Amino acid sequence: MTSGGPPKRWSITTGSLTLEHLRIGYFGGMEAGEPSGHSSVEVEIRGLSIYTHHGVTDAEQEVGQRLEFDLTFDVPDCDAVITDRLEDTVDYSEVCDIVALAATEMSYRTLERLCQVIAERLMERFDCDSVQVRAAKPEPPVPYPVQEAGVEVTLERSLDREPDDEEGV
Repeated sequence: MTSGGPPKRWSITTGSLTLEHLRIGYFGGMEAGEPSGHSSVEVEIRGLSIYTHHGVTDAEQEVGQRLEFDLTFDVPDCDAVITDRLEDTVDYSEVCDIVALAATEMSYRTLERLCQVIAERLMERFDCDSVQVRAAKPEPPVPYPVQEAGVEVTLERSLDREPDDEEGV
């Protein structure tokens, strides 16, 4: 897939999860007939809607509210750009499951902490170098008309990380 044209829009709803938009970006130079080169794959999931119990007020913690998540992360060494096999890339359903579990297993007072926990889990599971997690409250508990209140956390792996294959050298 090349990075041109608008992404396709679709919606899936399962229980308390709604995924409204998924976009995969392929940024590389491996078009048909070109020699193999380095490619980078970025996965984006937009509009993942989950009913949660996060917030500063007791009402937010007890009654709960819907949060919307946007996720962006890199997929290092994504063989699917060559093989076109699903098992060589990220399972989007698994990404949504990771976010849903983090968002529902525990209550946090701040969206900052929730986003950090989600970013850490995605980074660990998919061994990515960079993860961005955005969480928004479409109906924040403030006495003013506000479209949404949101937080975005970016987590980047340390540059001084030792590659796994160079241990003992």
